[in-house]
Formats: sequence, structure tokens, C-alpha cells
Amino acid sequence: MNEPKYERLPHAGDFENKHDTEAFYLSPMPLPTGAAPFNGLQMHREVNDVYLDFGQGTSSFEFMVRAAVGSIMFMVIFFCISGLALGIHEYVEYGFSPFRVFLNLILPNYYLWGFIAILMIMYGVPLYQTIHQITSNTPVRFNRQRREVVYVREKGKPPLIVPWEEVIACVTAGTLVTQYAVMSSYSLMIGLRDSNSGEVVWLTLATGHPSLAISEWEALRVYMEQGPDALPTPVLIDEEFQEGTVAYFHMCRGVYREMHSWPVYAFGFLTIQFCSGWTLPCRFSQWINTRPKAAFPESIREWSKPLPAEQHAQPSAELVQESAEVNLALSQGQSLMDYYKVKFSEPQNTTDAEKSEV
Repeated sequence: MNEPKYERLPHAGDFENKHDTEAFYLSPMPLPTGAAPFNGLQMHREVNDVYLDFGQGTSSFEFMVRAAVGSIMFMVIFFCISGLALGIHEYVEYGFSPFRVFLNLILPNYYLWGFIAILMIMYGVPLYQTIHQITSNTPVRFNRQRREVVYVREKGKPPLIVPWEEVIACVTAGTLVTQYAVMSSYSLMIGLRDSNSGEVVWLTLATGHPSLAISEWEALRVYMEQGPDALPTPVLIDEEFQEGTVAYFHMCRGVYREMHSWPVYAFGFLTIQFCSGWTLPCRFSQWINTRPKAAFPESIREWSKPLPAEQHAQPSAELVQESAEVNLALSQGQSLMDYYKVKFSEPQNTTDAEKSEV
């Protein structure tokens, strides 16, 4: 998402309330947050001592395909059962063959199949767009040796390279209105601002709680400031049994069978999963994972090569000083938000008072 915003960059600790959405900025000037680094969304594609690739994964494809197949199959089964029920009614009342009404209702019903075709398009187009976005767009690359972040824009535009200390990051809190309820929504937003045009490219990650959003950002911050050893150790799971795979599906089926009776297992798992594609969504998700992803251009591959230690970029004096202040406040039991509330509620230092006396 591009947005012409921020003629003046915000600063860590700034608050913003716009369109019923509150935002608390964590950067520019990426200061310690006091949160434990955590990558719950599995957005880290590749991590080494030079760079970290941060991009959307494909773990949600299995659920997306299963929801689409299940919705379409529900409509087909609903009309089949309705046609069969009407056929039985015609047989009881008039003695007609029960399959006559069923076949007349289902096979030549252009409205029914047209509606199903519309459903397929409604589910298929967003799915295709998501697949195209993941396979055709490169992830955002954080280069800790250069202390820069790069975003590869569409063809014809040069890559956008932003200094690490100018990357915008904020945690947003708002409300999401659905057909079921009004719910709270939280997200981590990372913005890369083009200093020439003023446009900001946003990467938005929905999270279940603001603390999770802060932890996702803290994982990026500690990598850039301390290196890959500072990242939390990922939980090692056999790739075969990762969520979305066929093996994981059958493992869940076995667990469900052990925990429930046969009737519940038959109607609560077998029927629902059969009508939503059985293992087809898992196989489709695995196929997407094996598709070749977009490669970085040659200029970015050169930009990503290791640098000699003497050429490594260093944090600014301002960042070092403010980080020390924040770490001191955190060590005294304050949270990041407490630190900024105290800091901005205080008078403007004693120098202002001394000037007034003079």
C-alpha cells in the first residue's frame, strides 16, 4: 500500500488517533521495547548474519482452500438434498418417480450453477491474487551490516532502500465490524518512506493482541541491532507434520478419533472434512510452497553481499543515547508506554526554567 504521508517523520513514542484507530509508534528511532522477541506469524523467510528476509508465508492457504471448497460443496449438497426431498414428496403425493423432480431441479438449473460459478469466482480471484502476490513479489530485506531496508517495487521503478533508523513502525488498535460482532483488531504496520516522493509503502500484519505486534517488531529490532543470535530459537517441527500438510491432517484425524465417539467422529470430522476437500487443500498448499518465488534483482544481490567489518554501518549517537535511557527505565520496572507518558508529561527540562529566571 502506497500513501503520501509524513512530511515530518514520526518518532518512537508518538501517538496518533485517526478514523477511530489509535497508533503507537515504535520507530523511527527503533528503541528497545522491553518485549520478548517473537515471530509467531512465521514471516522470517531467510536469516543469516547479513540480512533477514521478511515476507508473507503460505501457511494459511490450506484453510483458504478448505473454506472455499466447503462453501461451494455446502450449496451443492443443500440443493441436492432439497431436490431429493421434493422428489420424495412428489412420489408420496402423486406417485411420480422421486428422481424426476431431483433431476429437473439440479441438472438444467442454470440459476443454481450460475450461482455456484459466481461463488467459485468470488473465492478464486482473491486466492489467485494472493498466490500471485507471494510468488511475484520479493520479501522485504533487512540488511544489518548496511543498516538499511530494501523493498523491490514493480518493474520500471528502482528498489526502495530506506535507512534502518528511518523505518516507520507502529502498533494500531481499532475495531472490526463483521456480520457476527464488533471485535477489536490489532496490527503491526511497517512503513518504508521514499524520501524523494514522500510515499510510504506499508506492510501490515494483523495480530491477536498488541503485545504480539510489539514482539514481532522487537524480533526485527534485535536482529538489526544484535544479530541473528539474539532471535528466539524456532521450535523445530518435522516438516512432514507442519500445519497444512497431508501428514498433519491425518494426525489431527487420529487425535479427533481418539477423543470423540464414533457418531461425533463421523459427523463432526469425516463429513465436514470430506465436504471441504479432504486432503486436496493440503496438497494444494504444498504445491504453492514449491512454486518458484520472485528473485531479487542483480543490484540487490550485490547490495546483500557481506561487507568487511570496518565497513559495517554503526548506530547513530542519538539512537545509542535514547536506547540507554529506555533500557534504564525498563530496568526500573517501567513499560515502554509508561516511559513515554512520564517523559512527555514532564516540563521541558530545567534549562527552560533557568532561562525564564534569567
